[in-house]
Amino acid sequence: MDTINANQPENNHQDLIGEDAVKKIREFVDSTPGCFFCTSDVAGGPGDARPMTALQVDVQGNLWFISASDSLKNMELAAEPSATLYFQGSAHAEFMHLEGIATVLRDPVKLKELWSFTMKTWFTGGEDDPRITLIKFAPTYGYYWDTKHGKAVASVKMLIGAVIGKTLDDSIEGRLDV
Repeated sequence: MDTINANQPENNHQDLIGEDAVKKIREFVDSTPGCFFCTSDVAGGPGDARPMTALQVDVQGNLWFISASDSLKNMELAAEPSATLYFQGSAHAEFMHLEGIATVLRDPVKLKELWSFTMKTWFTGGEDDPRITLIKFAPTYGYYWDTKHGKAVASVKMLIGAVIGKTLDDSIEGRLDV
């Protein structure tokens, strides 16, 4: 146990596997779909980190994104498909880190499922824009940090703990193995 948790009277670690991991990933993405999508460059070094919106988490736990075929991101993924996603919901809760394999593909049926009118901002030709590609991100490892009972309860517990001089942290963290 690390020192920050030495005074923690409650269990604050829970690894999630399979359907439970997919459920947690879906909860994070539903509440905080924006993330930093990080790639490697074509030489295998650190690539770029760019903000992206996860549009869906499917039943297998894959995250789906829409991207432009001529983007640097797609070029980097063609050379090295491993990617990392970082999500942050608020200052004190809802953090998730996922590592995985990103596959760039074209699937008109899936695109129709994910498409929204505002995407015309980037794809002015609409759903038929030839630059549209999908990215299917398949997580291979993940870790999350969250609250057990929500932000309001966590805030109250932190305040009470500070007043009485006792660790009353409502946090929960653990691995995500899909």
